[in-house]
Amino acid sequence: MKIELPQVGESVTEGIIGKWLKQVGDRVEKYDLLVEIVTDKVNMEMPSPVSGVLTHIHAEENKTVPMGSVIAEILVEGETGETSVRTTAMAAETAAVDRTGVLVTDVAPVGPTGSGGALMTTQEMTLEHSRVRHSPAVQRLAEANAVDLARVQGSGVGGRITRKDVEAHIASAQEKDGDAPGASFLTAPSGAPSEADDEERLLLTPVRRMIAANMVKSASQIPQAWTTLEVDVSGLVQRRASVKEEIFRREGVNITYLPFVVHAVAASLKDNPLLNSSWDGDAIIVKRRINLGLAMAGADGLVVPVIHDADGMSILRLAKAIDDLTGRARQGKLQIADVQGGTFTVNNTGALGSMVSQPLVNYPQAAIITTEAIVKRPVVVNDAIAIRSMMNLCLTFDHRVLDGAEAGAFINDVKRRLEAIGPDVQV
Repeated sequence: MKIELPQVGESVTEGIIGKWLKQVGDRVEKYDLLVEIVTDKVNMEMPSPVSGVLTHIHAEENKTVPMGSVIAEILVEGETGETSVRTTAMAAETAAVDRTGVLVTDVAPVGPTGSGGALMTTQEMTLEHSRVRHSPAVQRLAEANAVDLARVQGSGVGGRITRKDVEAHIASAQEKDGDAPGASFLTAPSGAPSEADDEERLLLTPVRRMIAANMVKSASQIPQAWTTLEVDVSGLVQRRASVKEEIFRREGVNITYLPFVVHAVAASLKDNPLLNSSWDGDAIIVKRRINLGLAMAGADGLVVPVIHDADGMSILRLAKAIDDLTGRARQGKLQIADVQGGTFTVNNTGALGSMVSQPLVNYPQAAIITTEAIVKRPVVVNDAIAIRSMMNLCLTFDHRVLDGAEAGAFINDVKRRLEAIGPDVQV
């Protein structure tokens, strides 16, 4: 049975194979954790959908693969033919080589027909090792540090050498040479000028690399326009202050300003459905469900967990959902379902002290809104100067889907709802 990389979300098109938790030849039970997958939305441990024997791994560790592509094969009971032949061959290779790629000298490999074969000689092993194709990143790092890859022990699939293996080898060599602890892995070749004192090279994590790719896709494929307006949220501030202690005592939730905003956004999307859509080449796909993504900092970078059917929730229910998602995002415990199905995104940049921002649309959605910092300042109210709590709303939208009229109608609806919050608003 072919095992495919599961679809995580509409905007996620690829994932990175983090670590295989099972190896070729291993017996795998249904729901056993099979492989770690890294995306810009969530890090997940993918369970096996069937019981059987892992016969083939198509996607090596650290490799980027499209969603839906075949990453492995598992022989389940009853399968025959070519897959069975491959299973026997793979089992033979697994018997001859242990998980760190070291030849086991007291085991003879078995061919597809069941016949034994001679063990490789040391010379043949050396020739075989020299034929291994290393990734460009591994090659560049090895060349920059004059590392003989034949001396590096690989920890990847089938003994493949990963970048971490090279870095560990360099660190080990530096310790033996008496280098100071914490010396950089990225040293210059012998005789070359070093700029270590002037700059530092930070290696990209898989999550950072995928966030960068999605931001480029958003900026290059969506013609984006934006608008902003200010909102008097004095009533919101007072209402939140009046209920926060009681809600915390009764529900154990620290209610913030965000659930009030999310409630207003969800209601406004019902009245302005074109904002809850996406571009599809020759059509606009309007989504019937209002699933609000919340851009937030996760354990490994930016994540956008989703509150599904947010338009049917009270402010208190939204506060509980936000509290739950925020906590699990910071701990790196979000599940696949938590990041799927988003139709519109809210970004609380005000928590960072931002006054005005221009967010990038969360591809392939049609728009994203930010809530900026709430600041007390003098404003004119009924021809008099008053001190009010003011907040800016910023909306970025796909100009293929929306024009200024639709975008303006939506953001003004959000403004109207927020300014209408008073002491009698049900939480």
